[in-house]
Amino acid sequence: MTDTVDVRLHVWRQGGPGDEGAFVDCSEHAKEVPRDASLLDLLDLVNARRLDAGLEPFAFDDGCREGECGACGVMIDGRAHGGAEGTATCELRVASFREGAAVHVEPWRARAFPPVRDLVVDRGALDRILAAGGHVGVEGGRAPDADALPVGAERARRALDAAACTGCGACVAACPNASASLFVGAKVAHLAALPQGAPERGRRAVAMVAAHDAEGFGACSDHRECEAACPKGISVDVIALLARELLAATLGGPG
Repeated sequence: MTDTVDVRLHVWRQGGPGDEGAFVDCSEHAKEVPRDASLLDLLDLVNARRLDAGLEPFAFDDGCREGECGACGVMIDGRAHGGAEGTATCELRVASFREGAAVHVEPWRARAFPPVRDLVVDRGALDRILAAGGHVGVEGGRAPDADALPVGAERARRALDAAACTGCGACVAACPNASASLFVGAKVAHLAALPQGAPERGRRAVAMVAAHDAEGFGACSDHRECEAACPKGISVDVIALLARELLAATLGGPG
């Protein structure tokens, strides 16, 4: 086996939000790609070769390139992040593609994620949902001692699992309804499990769901595609918790 692979790469090109887009065949610039390169490394290489050829590079988002920031998400062969379990786009290796495989890379598709250019979409809607309630807003005063607010191991595990959400938007891209319920559920579940988040838990659920709907995301219909696409493996259990939090708040529960 050689240390490189040739890929028949097709990348989505779109000049701006109002322009029509189409796939561009980049196969001639996707030859002899190191097998240990990531999908983003492949795009970097293709862009460098396009620049050398006097062609315009493709726009795409990236950040930490360690699977933690959520900036890199794209559809690869019709699957969010490429469909590899627990793997973000920046962690997907070229070695996962067969020699000569046709690979199509395109942006998230959702009304709430308007296109910007090429593979870049505006995911500001997720930030606005967070601003609506995905935080602790009460006055905390001075930092308490580490053991002043004891949290049991199981509750801490649930909080940390939910907090792993990077806000990449894969759940939205994978959902047939373009719902962000897994994202909202993760943020609500994270804070609901901690003492600091308890005083506002009811208001938080109501405000974040209202913001979710106002942004144009669809409703959850339990397809579970979001769970399968999430690079952090966040369970749809957080959506069930979100529903309980919302119901409790509607009936006059805490917060």
